[in-house]
Amino acid sequence: MNNSAEILIIDDEIQIRKLLEIALDSNGYKTIFAVNGKEGISLAANYQPDLIILDLGLPDEDGQVVLKRLREWYKKPVIILTVKNTEEEIVKALDNGANDYLAKPFRTQELLARIRTALRNLNQSENEPVIEFGEISIDFTSRIVKLKNEILKLTTTEYNLLSILVKNQGRVLTHQYLLKQVWGNSYSDQTQYLRVFVAQLRKKIEEDPNHPKFIITESGVGYRFNTS
Repeated sequence: MNNSAEILIIDDEIQIRKLLEIALDSNGYKTIFAVNGKEGISLAANYQPDLIILDLGLPDEDGQVVLKRLREWYKKPVIILTVKNTEEEIVKALDNGANDYLAKPFRTQELLARIRTALRNLNQSENEPVIEFGEISIDFTSRIVKLKNEILKLTTTEYNLLSILVKNQGRVLTHQYLLKQVWGNSYSDQTQYLRVFVAQLRKKIEEDPNHPKFIITESGVGYRFNTS
């Protein structure tokens, strides 16, 4: 595999850095390493990498703070790789702008798959008028969704929810984020509201709503839209 993407790893554990160097280099990625938050932010600014892998347990600064500082200007994917895998930490990281997360210890192949998904989404034009996945197509200009070339009847809320999920495909979106984006700030804690509409969407776009392949549940956190 010949990848040209440059990846910045911000992690103070030498064993993790060595493991990632071997795995990423052997798959054709270029790697840059930082051992703390300050160095990581500096290297991100200097090199403008295509993707950042960030540990939350850094020696000089909380990784959540580093993430928030990066997100003030860095728009490309950030994947969290950390032992801090409580639901609270995960949700906080995603709300702070992380695209994805993996808990340590992790499977190398799973990390590589997450990287490929994040980079694929990065290379896809955000303004692409039509996106197709499976037998479904979405025309964002006309707001028309088709299944097997037939127009799918969606409510305005269902369309808005599907649109946000698809435009962020591969990224874990928290319950709070989706609720705020679709219904507004006053609905940020109405998770049951969201579950109802996700269930309705699955009935309309999934071949088997009980075993969805597009709208994937991230237990206790939110949803991920999968097109691969």
